[in-house]
Amino acid sequence: MYKQGLVFGKFMPIHKGHLVLIDFAKSQCESLIVSMSYTPNDPIDPLLRRKWLAQLFDNQSNIELAFELDDFNDDGLPLFEATKLWADFIRKRFPNINAFFCSEDYGAPLSYHLNLPCVVFDKPRLQLPISATQIRAEPFRHWHYIPSVVQPYFVKKICIYGPESTGKTTLTGDLAQHFNTTFAHEVARDLLTDNNVSIDAILRIGRAQTALVEQKTLTANKVLFCDTDVITTQIYCQLYLNETPSELIDLEAKTHYDLYVLLDIDVPWVEDPLRDFGDKRVEMYALFKSELDKRGIDYIKVSGNWEERKKKVIEVVNHWFT
Repeated sequence: MYKQGLVFGKFMPIHKGHLVLIDFAKSQCESLIVSMSYTPNDPIDPLLRRKWLAQLFDNQSNIELAFELDDFNDDGLPLFEATKLWADFIRKRFPNINAFFCSEDYGAPLSYHLNLPCVVFDKPRLQLPISATQIRAEPFRHWHYIPSVVQPYFVKKICIYGPESTGKTTLTGDLAQHFNTTFAHEVARDLLTDNNVSIDAILRIGRAQTALVEQKTLTANKVLFCDTDVITTQIYCQLYLNETPSELIDLEAKTHYDLYVLLDIDVPWVEDPLRDFGDKRVEMYALFKSELDKRGIDYIKVSGNWEERKKKVIEVVNHWFT
């Protein structure tokens, strides 16, 4: 039993292979330091990775988390020379460790430079054959290796988008059912009884829609289908009130959609108390399309009957699973 051990890595993202290693290391030590190194150019935000580690380990009294700027490594050096730099840093930053734990090739040279034992755990990765690089490249293929606190980061968000009476609500629900996931409904229908709206009401809708997408992302199964977005809120705010509050622009920036599905108007108009533009369907379609175009947002246009629309989106989304 070691008095104090060390596990370190980028955890980009932390995955179940890391968790098994950390659990093993914890069983061999009275206390364990889990240190996350980062650089400003990491592909996954260091603050988010830090949050994941805190969610996973903050309640474990024998684990201490550390977050260290990696300004000491030199990728141009051979492994033996590079690990000498690592050893200098570890010796200064963690002077009381008695051993470190890893499953990597750097274990032996780093052990030599530190003059401390490296406890190697499942180096062939027979227990959990996964790496963070594999997860970043193909998260859906390796979904079962991603901890639940990390999975929302990789959820693909799909906005079902377009003017009134094009089947957004029905399509959103059908797609969510097909892919065994959840969806974010149009909250405006929860908050409005007619179209006599105010700026305050519009802003409440924008905030609520944004919050709902964030909430549903936490429980989505790989993909989240969203019935409308804040661009739509802006369009109707401009139409009814002739202005677009800056807060709506800020709210739009909070949510990134991986796919926009623009629904065509080649389906029958259905009357509804919240629908006002049945006589301007062509103009409304052009307006919705122009808002995507001016932002440079890629989208797929979906036409045809209800089954044809559903089939087209399913085909596109299935590419993420293969």
